[in-house]
This record gives sequence, structure tokens and C-alpha cells, in this order.
Amino acid sequence: MRNKDELKQQAIIDATINLVNEIGFVACSVSKIAKKADVSPATLYVYYKNKEDLLVSTYIEIKQLFGRKLLNNFDDTLPIRDILKNLWFNIFMFTQKSPEYFQFTEQFSNSPFSELVDQEKVERNFEPIYQIILKGIDQKIIKNVSFDIISAFIFFPAMTLSNKKFCKSFEPTPDHIETAFNLAWDAIKY
Repeated sequence: MRNKDELKQQAIIDATINLVNEIGFVACSVSKIAKKADVSPATLYVYYKNKEDLLVSTYIEIKQLFGRKLLNNFDDTLPIRDILKNLWFNIFMFTQKSPEYFQFTEQFSNSPFSELVDQEKVERNFEPIYQIILKGIDQKIIKNVSFDIISAFIFFPAMTLSNKKFCKSFEPTPDHIETAFNLAWDAIKY
């Protein structure tokens, strides 16, 4: 069995993200990814079972990275509103610095491949956020509704505003982000 090289693996992931964003999932083949990564197709199979495994693994890796970036400077001793506001700013920072990752995850989430994801691998990265929401509900700071509803009102607006395809004229300045956050906060606060 061949040894795995982290640089080659990262080149494969980068090539996958680039090609999917450029030509889509269907047109993106193992041979095209390997060529873009400057590796042989056989090398790709050292790291991944098949194209599906590569796509799913790439998505999970991006979501894990996103979770780490989202929780940057996470301080659960702050007021819940401040914690969520910091998360909003982290969302915008991630999507501005890594638009290719954001674009890939948006496409992936709306593809049949999303059904193949082990959601536990993704969700465990966001556990501290879930706990803060529960704490807010327990303390009657946040409305007592399902986490899906809370997410729809507090996180999806940030993701939508971050998406230049949907919000071409939105400028993610600190003032604009704060204004948008305040509207989302008003929707979930008790």
C-alpha cells in the first residue's frame, strides 16, 4: 500500500473544489480532478474510494474547517446575544476569505450527494453553538422553538447575505452586518 502524502491530498481537494465550482458535479470526473491536481488517477484512489467518497469527504472537511472558523474566539461566558453576533461576523469573515469553499458547500448541499454525508461528523463541529442556543432557551432569552426554526432565522440570513449570487448589492461592512444581525436577533429573542 502506498503512503499518503498530505500535500497531494490537499492538491486533490483543491482541484475538486475548483473543478466543481467551475464545471459542476456531473462534468467533474476523477481523471479531470487528477489532472488538475497534477497526480495520476490511481493516486486519487489511494486517498478516496471513488468520486462520491472524494466529494463527500471534501464537503465534510470544509464543514469541519467552517466549524473551527465559526468558533474562533468563542467565549461561552459572554452574553448569548454577543456570542451569536460574533458567530455572524465569523461567518462573513469565512465566506469572504474562502468564497470557493462557500460556493462548493452551497452546491453540494443542493445535490444528491448531500444524502451521503454522515451528519454526525458535520454536526459535532457545531455542538458549542447548539449548546448556547439551548442555554438561551432555558434562560428564556431565546424563543422555545425547534433548533431548525432558530437556525432558519439566525444563521440562514447570514449565509444568504454572504452569497453574492443572492445578494449582489449587500456590502458586508461591520455596520451592515450588525444591522442584519439585529434583525435576525429580533426574530429569535424571547
